[in-house]
Amino acid sequence: MSRRRKPYDYTLDPLPRHIPLLDEEIGLVLRAADELIGVGGRSLLVKILKGSRDQSILRHNLQHCPVYGVWKNRATEDVAAIVDRVIVAGFLRIQYSGQLPTLVFTEPGWEWEKRQRVEEFLREWDVWIDSNTQPANMEYLKDRNRVMIQEFLERVRSTGDPRYIPLLERWAEVDHKKVRALIKDVVRDLKCLNR
Repeated sequence: MSRRRKPYDYTLDPLPRHIPLLDEEIGLVLRAADELIGVGGRSLLVKILKGSRDQSILRHNLQHCPVYGVWKNRATEDVAAIVDRVIVAGFLRIQYSGQLPTLVFTEPGWEWEKRQRVEEFLREWDVWIDSNTQPANMEYLKDRNRVMIQEFLERVRSTGDPRYIPLLERWAEVDHKKVRALIKDVVRDLKCLNR
């Protein structure tokens, strides 16, 4: 007969509370958290932001996160306090996955991260267009959150820039039928705007 294990306990330490969180800090914490939502907790999030070479980081390829090591020169306690302040501010919450506490987005946290990711995708496409390079494939956009993908497509449409059409067409080749239909609408609109 196995003994029932007590869930791992945690204590938030968001001190000093009198220093306001900066939007940049919130954005960096949420971007790093996006890599481990539902599977990792605060400790792993701090390790990403610190640029740790811990086996848990390397095993899950978290060293490829765009904000990996962004706070490598800050004290671990300071990074942990910022993470805790983002949780206390209501952008992330902790939920148990079995015995372990894991991070999940709250609604305001997901809205922030969704906007941030849409802009990140658009900047990435701009770099490809400006440097006249193409990604190896567009499958990195497949099976993403549908609402985020719709917002990204609306953002592309709002630019009115036909230079996005080749990337959109390549993406349509690899995604699901519903997303392909949305992409085709954006391509049609961009072509119409530039006749």
